Amino acid sequence: MNTHSLTASKVFSALTLTAAASAALLLAATAQAAGLTRDNGAPVGDNQNSQTAGPDGPVLLQDIQLIQKLQRFARERIPERVVHARGTGAHGEFVVTGDITPYTKAKVFTPGSKTAVFVRFSTVIHGLHSPETLRDPRGFATKFYSSEGNWDLVGNNLPVLFIRDAIKFPDMVHSLKPSPDDNLQTTERVFDFMSHVPESTHMLTRLFSEFGIPANYRQMDGNGVHAYKFVNAAGAISYVKFHWDSLQDEKNLTQGEANALQGKSFNNATEDLVSNIKAGNFPKWDLYVQVLKPEQLATFDFNALDATKTWPGVPEIKVGTMTLNRNPGNVFQETEQSAFAPGNLVPGIEPSEDRLLQGRIFSYNDTQLYRVGTNVFQLPINQPKVAVNNNNQSGDADKVATASRVNYEPSRNEPKAQDAAAKYSALPLNGTTQQMPLHSKKSLNFRQAGEFYRSLSKSQQQELIGNLGGELANLKNKETQAVMLSHFYKADADYGVALTSKAGVDVASVKARAASLSE
Repeated sequence: MNTHSLTASKVFSALTLTAAASAALLLAATAQAAGLTRDNGAPVGDNQNSQTAGPDGPVLLQDIQLIQKLQRFARERIPERVVHARGTGAHGEFVVTGDITPYTKAKVFTPGSKTAVFVRFSTVIHGLHSPETLRDPRGFATKFYSSEGNWDLVGNNLPVLFIRDAIKFPDMVHSLKPSPDDNLQTTERVFDFMSHVPESTHMLTRLFSEFGIPANYRQMDGNGVHAYKFVNAAGAISYVKFHWDSLQDEKNLTQGEANALQGKSFNNATEDLVSNIKAGNFPKWDLYVQVLKPEQLATFDFNALDATKTWPGVPEIKVGTMTLNRNPGNVFQETEQSAFAPGNLVPGIEPSEDRLLQGRIFSYNDTQLYRVGTNVFQLPINQPKVAVNNNNQSGDADKVATASRVNYEPSRNEPKAQDAAAKYSALPLNGTTQQMPLHSKKSLNFRQAGEFYRSLSKSQQQELIGNLGGELANLKNKETQAVMLSHFYKADADYGVALTSKAGVDVASVKARAASLSE
């Protein structure tokens, strides 16, 4: 038997310790090892002075304590996340109050059940110690420690993304990140890229609205963004989108409010979450799902699996409520080493054919293997609460030794049963392999951006025009400026005219350019 088959209680003891128990263990450990030691447990004789060759001579390489301290200090950081570097996390539980078993067999949705969760909130583009008041999408990633393994619902506060094909993802992030020559982030680079990606119009409109700067993490909604598949006990398939609704009500900042706040604190969102949980003011979110039968996908005049689109008019079904009630005991071990990936799924939840999701299924898991290590799932924060039994072995920092002779499958000596009920659903396919845009005749790159703009109040529209129009006005490349303005004009004429006026550009030329754009 592979010794990965550890009991859930042993594997997850580190995650389930209360603050009082953690403190007691720390005191006990301190009492047992009161003296300072090196990593191998050997006592340290002098931690204040390096060994030298005489009173004025050079430091000796044989000073093991000095070398080890410097080595460990230099290795305190794991690679920063390429995106979502700046974040904070919290533990909690998810309680199912509704019944969606007609749609999915996933046990995490068993009515009345409770599931431990860990949530990491984040900004997306900016670095590890950047201010939390910057205009940026916010990550909302939830790890459910379910009885069938870990399920990660990896999402954002905004319900859509800039692109619909994963092949554009590295280029998109590069355009949003600092330039490699001078390390400066500029909207010139951002709009140079986005002007070639008309489907970004919807996301850009949301990002430059007040929803682009949430006031804090508690008062922020979350969205799974992508469509997933539900599979029920009978094998029937549905398509689903997830939405976290903050019970604290949403609150966002204007650009002026964000500027003023940044002068006082660049940790405002983290401070707010940590202090509220510490005070017992536990934040809550209701989880809702939108569900479509496969035949309903064709009823939309756009591709419903396009990550730049929402599902207007599809009712939401309440599933349950999540409460965050415990701060991490150690930010590095829990928040920073936590690894989320859309590929961490459980039976009853599957990826859809969304092209962007398909790419992220690979890239997120691959990123965690690089960033945290081959045995990322052995870290307490990432370990499932169920026994793991497979033949994956060894690698960097492997803590679970393979004790059996049988590290292969199939085997008569130590068979590992497979559950046919956990097999993926069947997807009928036709056609040929291709490299083509996603149903270009149904792209509708601009309509939902216009609908969102018209849903805003007049003051919210003015905030959006001020934020976005000011950036467009400063673009040096006038062709990029004209293309971007035509996209927004195509979304909504009033929206486009207001931005064009703010940018100081001739409206007639923008209108003419927009007229040549397809829907």
